[in-house]
Amino acid sequence: MKQKVALVLSGGGARGIAHIGAIEELEKNGFQISSIAGTSMGAVVGGVYASGKLEAYKEWLYTLDKMKLFNLLDFSFTTEGLVKGDKLFHKMKEFISDQNIEDFGMPYAAVAADIINKKEVIFTEGNVFNAIRASVAIPTVLTPVKTADGLLVDGGVINNIPIEYITRTPGDILIAVNVNADIPYIKPVIQKTEIVAEQSVYQKRLKDFYHHLQKLNPLSNEEKIGYFNLINKTISLMMFHIAKVSIEQHPPDILIEVSADCCGAFDFYRAEEMVETGRAAAIQSLEKYNEGGIRKLAQG
Repeated sequence: MKQKVALVLSGGGARGIAHIGAIEELEKNGFQISSIAGTSMGAVVGGVYASGKLEAYKEWLYTLDKMKLFNLLDFSFTTEGLVKGDKLFHKMKEFISDQNIEDFGMPYAAVAADIINKKEVIFTEGNVFNAIRASVAIPTVLTPVKTADGLLVDGGVINNIPIEYITRTPGDILIAVNVNADIPYIKPVIQKTEIVAEQSVYQKRLKDFYHHLQKLNPLSNEEKIGYFNLINKTISLMMFHIAKVSIEQHPPDILIEVSADCCGAFDFYRAEEMVETGRAAAIQSLEKYNEGGIRKLAQG
């Protein structure tokens, strides 16, 4: 019988793609995911997995070169967020069907933050697409989700690795994947080689992106770019410490850690590298876990 796993996936933007590699490695080693909870990108990957479309989602991510990525961004340039996300989430509906969470074959939870009522919002039932859209609404980047009496943003501002909201079942073990770990990044060996021409095109589009950002901040060019980076680095630092506290308070049986330096929050074009990064991290953690079990048997 396969070992059941209660799996918790952290937020982390494009770094969250590493969750795919971790999940694949867990299944390869005979683990059965019996429940799943996630924040932001962790909620996305968890929802896609629960929908049974993880492989298709991964293959689509692999096609996201730099041009395709920018074509999915519909800039809003409002005070609520730079990107509406309509185009991106319309595409995501191919992988997250318009179904209710309770129709999944396993318990699932997605975390968002209500900044009006100053509280966590935990989605364990209702429309999964709406739950994920709220969970990934990165402040200042993706426009928030309005409710009858609140305003929902990325759950990572309150709880970036929601261990306490995972549903446990008899005989399972708790595994958490944190893609914001303060550890060195060792780039995995991958077969696919980046194309230099694509990189140059991406850099041009990235400059265009920053040019749009400048409209929101009447400072010098250097300061404007720094302003955007400052916001994201501040959010990342906050999420890192929140995750650290959560792990200390609710230590998992297995902790899979991916370096926060592995890629930028918006580097979705590095999907293949991130999947392999997650796989390598899972292999390392499972080896430690198995070694610990062998030592306990030897001592017994």
